[in-house]
Amino acid sequence: MARILVIDDEPRTRKAVRRSLESAGHEVVEAEDGKVALRMYAGNPTDLVISDIYMPHMDGIEFLMRLHEAFPEARIITMSGGGHLAKEKVLSASSTLGAVITLEKPFGVDDLLAAVDEALGHDTPDGEETKTRDGGS
Repeated sequence: MARILVIDDEPRTRKAVRRSLESAGHEVVEAEDGKVALRMYAGNPTDLVISDIYMPHMDGIEFLMRLHEAFPEARIITMSGGGHLAKEKVLSASSTLGAVITLEKPFGVDDLLAAVDEALGHDTPDGEETKTRDGGS
């Protein structure tokens, strides 16, 4: 299975995502913000990154830009429940910046695992639309 970096400033969210991924056989490492995550990834890249958008110190958009610039091959899933901008706009921006899949919070375990399988299973050719999964499906 895969080694996955989960980034979210909410410990409950990280724990829930971790449990779901570990139950599917994945190894999970965690970071509370993009700044910490960037250092972790640079020191020991993972097979996949799952990042929240709204976080202190370095938000998910800045993290995504920096990670994609330094490691263009990085596979990234972004997730967001909203914030001061509509979550659709934020998730759309993240896909433009390199996320292969976006998840709208709240999402279920099945949606998370399907997104992870999809992100790990094939390359998304340049120009192909990024897939968005919402918590309602």
